[in-house]
Amino acid sequence: MQDLGSKVFESFPDLKKRYWGRHFWARGYFCVTSGELTEEMIKNYLEHHFEPKGDDNFKTEA
Repeated sequence: MQDLGSKVFESFPDLKKRYWGRHFWARGYFCVTSGELTEEMIKNYLEHHFEPKGDDNFKTEA
């Protein structure tokens, strides 16, 4: 299976020249919207649809 970076370079050869020997991906910020769902609906879903894991450190911002 070909990784996404290789597919991007295959589709856009100029990027391969520009980013050769350097990292193409970087850490970034992820943002998502929930449409018409309320925060309460999302919390309710998360509380009732997943098994708790001891090593899970996922937190939502208040």
